Amino acid sequence: MADRLTQLQDAVNSLADQFCNAIGVLQQCAPPASFSNIQTAINKDQPSNPTEEYAQLFAALIARTAKDVDVLIDSLPSEESTAALQAASLRQLEEENHEAAARLEEVVSRGDLLLEKIQSALADIAQSQLRTRSGVPSQPALPDS
Repeated sequence: MADRLTQLQDAVNSLADQFCNAIGVLQQCAPPASFSNIQTAINKDQPSNPTEEYAQLFAALIARTAKDVDVLIDSLPSEESTAALQAASLRQLEEENHEAAARLEEVVSRGDLLLEKIQSALADIAQSQLRTRSGVPSQPALPDS
């Protein structure tokens, strides 16, 4: 996943693309301007364009992207974050990491003990099955005479 600055740059680029697209589409769909009293038959025959729908669509896209940019800016570290605060935060994280490592080692050692018990029980079961099989004398079949 990209870091916050890359995400912010992507969002700003997307915002610029949306502005350019909005201007282009709105210029393309805009009705021709009338000059004084000159009206041509071409202007009267043109169907109405959904300019208002495009304007609302692009306004929503631009507003959402601008909101995303604001959220990304707010998630960046503040200027108040000094080296001392960062060092303290790193020390806190290291302490939590050591505590988690100690808990993990404890769980692993308990798991190893449990594994040894299970293996011992399985070995006992295998030995008892071998003894019962070897303890039953096998009787060879007698030929019919």
